[in-house]
Amino acid sequence: MSDSQASASPDWRLDYLMLAALWGSSFLFMRMGASEFGALATAWTRVCIATLFLWPLMLWQGHWALFKSKWKIVLGFGVFNSALPFALFAYAVMHISTGLSAILNASVPLFAAVVAWVWLGDRLNGWRIAGLFIGFLGVSLLASNQTSFHSEANPDASLWGQYTAIAACLLATLCYAISGSFTKKYMPNLPPLVSATGSQFGASLALAVPALWAMPEAMPSSQAWLSLIILGVACTGIAYILYFRLVNRAGPARALTVTFLIPVFALIYGVVFLNETVTLSMIFLGMVVVFGTAMSSGIFPKMK
Repeated sequence: MSDSQASASPDWRLDYLMLAALWGSSFLFMRMGASEFGALATAWTRVCIATLFLWPLMLWQGHWALFKSKWKIVLGFGVFNSALPFALFAYAVMHISTGLSAILNASVPLFAAVVAWVWLGDRLNGWRIAGLFIGFLGVSLLASNQTSFHSEANPDASLWGQYTAIAACLLATLCYAISGSFTKKYMPNLPPLVSATGSQFGASLALAVPALWAMPEAMPSSQAWLSLIILGVACTGIAYILYFRLVNRAGPARALTVTFLIPVFALIYGVVFLNETVTLSMIFLGMVVVFGTAMSSGIFPKMK
């Protein structure tokens, strides 16, 4: 569907806002779950719940035969698309604010442009190269600022925890970027529900052994369990459905921009529910990152 055709669909804006709100809340629920489960168990429980939610939908759509023919690629895809980034972000939110994690997540298209350039040979013009420079500069300044004044971002975190958490976020965004190019190269015509379900199942298998080893000794509270159920069903399962529907209704270019709205919701959730501090420098440098990422993605018509 072209962007001009997609703009005629009256429902895509609601999907857009709902998706941003759900993915923005994922950082909140990861923090609430990981504080008791730990990073690995949180990520594993999340993808297991998402798999249980998505699997019947895939079967209902009649995609079982296609899944069987592509299972090796789809399950392997889940390692970079879900297992690694979910575990890395679950670790990160235990050491830095959920808002900062979401801002760093907004740089996914930034890394995607670099990976597509190196791996797929996608052309980068002057505007996009300038966007890469601005985006990476913003990420560097944001990381430096938040580790220099880490007590403002998360008073309970150590300086070392801040550094490793930011590195984990950036590594997670790189995983998402690799997943995007992998999809374009090896799974271009695969139905979205097959890739979504298969990736969650693959992530469940990949995380099973380390997650079981890292399971908490004490039974987590009902609040932690509820957080992970919401994370798996709403923020992963339903969010995937909304995202792929958004791609069909609004077009891939417009769907990509939802990444820029996620930090807004994450910052609001963090302040309201976790009493996190949002500094002016975080907001300003976050806007620099988003602007550079938007330029590097080529979403501005005159900058393509």
